[in-house]
Amino acid sequence: MMKYLDAARTGAVEARGLTVVRGDRTVLRDLAFTVEPGRITGLLGPSGCGKSTLMRAVVGTQAGVAGTLDVLGHPAGHPALRSRVGYVTQAPSVYTDLTVRQNLDYFAAVLLPGRGRGAARREAVGRAVRDVDLLDHAESLAGNLSGGQRSRVSLAVALLGTPELLVLDEPTVGLDPVLRRDLWTLFHTLADRGTTILVSSHVMDEAERCHRLLLMRRGEILAADTPGALRTRTGSATVEEAFLHLVDEAATTPEEATR
Repeated sequence: MMKYLDAARTGAVEARGLTVVRGDRTVLRDLAFTVEPGRITGLLGPSGCGKSTLMRAVVGTQAGVAGTLDVLGHPAGHPALRSRVGYVTQAPSVYTDLTVRQNLDYFAAVLLPGRGRGAARREAVGRAVRDVDLLDHAESLAGNLSGGQRSRVSLAVALLGTPELLVLDEPTVGLDPVLRRDLWTLFHTLADRGTTILVSSHVMDEAERCHRLLLMRRGEILAADTPGALRTRTGSATVEEAFLHLVDEAATTPEEATR
């Protein structure tokens, strides 16, 4: 299959020949793509297609990575990126026996050591709580929150250092429609401030909320473009129809047929 290569060469994330092998299985296969700065790029595809592996590679926690992967001008995982990249995993990463504010105070001490214990750190915590709309629950134990609220605490942790790149692994999974809408409103607010967002999902209706899309299947990128351009290219009414069209198109290639 021909690998899609963006025309833009100066993105927040630049991948060329990105491959990840785990045991005898190739999880990501020769990927080439660009994530544009200050935009929301959606990484969409079915469960098991390699989205989480790709995100771990971007934040520098994935083993067995080959090829070129540059993030904000540095190789992925470079120490200079620690305060510039925020990462939210699928499972909420909070301490259930601490309140929301105590969780954020703790992580602020780890992530923002240069800000001491003064006003700057308190402001970072307060801003993060406001951004994820948890002011009414700031003094509640994380263990008493709903799953969606705990996910928002994890997001607040990632926002503490006002990251330039925010990597979100299926942040809306299991959330009700109102919470999903509110989170997407927040994502667009952050993008308007200049934050680059890479967000994964297997829910195709979320594709329309992104500026650009990377459509994945079986460890490969089927296409990278805007939602409108993908619909036009495939003559489809929705991104889901466009994705299915591209899957069927790929299935007719000799390389796909031999897998």
